[in-house]
Amino acid sequence: MTTIQTFNSWVTYPKLNPQASVRLFCFPYAGGSSLIFRTWSDSLPKTVEVCPIELPGRGTQMRTAPFPRLEPLVGAIAPALIPHLNKPFAFFGHSMGAIVSFELARLLRKQYDTEPIHLFISGRRAPQILDPDPPIHALDEPAFKEELRRLNGTSETILENSELMQLLSPILRADFAVLETYVYTAEPPLDCPITAFGGLQDHKVNCEQLQAWREQTNAPFSLQMFRGDHFFLHSAQSLLLQSLSQELDRIANEVKH
Repeated sequence: MTTIQTFNSWVTYPKLNPQASVRLFCFPYAGGSSLIFRTWSDSLPKTVEVCPIELPGRGTQMRTAPFPRLEPLVGAIAPALIPHLNKPFAFFGHSMGAIVSFELARLLRKQYDTEPIHLFISGRRAPQILDPDPPIHALDEPAFKEELRRLNGTSETILENSELMQLLSPILRADFAVLETYVYTAEPPLDCPITAFGGLQDHKVNCEQLQAWREQTNAPFSLQMFRGDHFFLHSAQSLLLQSLSQELDRIANEVKH
């Protein structure tokens, strides 16, 4: 895979597609990197260019310290993204990526007078709903590892490898701090449609909490549930991408006309 960087290292292009009429910026979950989305362009319409976001502390941004707060993180992404917004664009974010993409959409509207043409939210309760779980980002290492094990997003091989955990733990702690210190502020709803995706066996996020995203848009809202836990975007990936393809196809056709 050739990842091409233009302008900065926040935006990656696993497969350049200059003919595309829409760009899809993808935001990873806590601890995740742009690699989660590296093969997505193989399953999505040719009219779409997939642009995964690389967050500090990983991949091309390995040497940059991760952000432990949402506001400065979103504030750093926005100006880096602007040069890439010369085409209609949509956002997809899973879990932490969902809240980052939502707040980024609000910041772009406020500061740059632009907005995505669609917001795809995955595996994350609506922002106006408070987190019912106690914070984990400041737990001691054994307790933190136990919580990661419970969440089922970090493989046992990594959890048992002390060298890998030494590298990964600060990134995960910073990402969880982003989520756990986030304070929602009411603003007018976005004007772009929102599609929410959820896992039927996700004990972190239920259907009702996903449905509440409806309040965040003046445009159409839809919700789709897939078999799987919080990480259904891996276990039900082909169905998720099928659903995304249909929506993106429709968007690309609208853009052309």
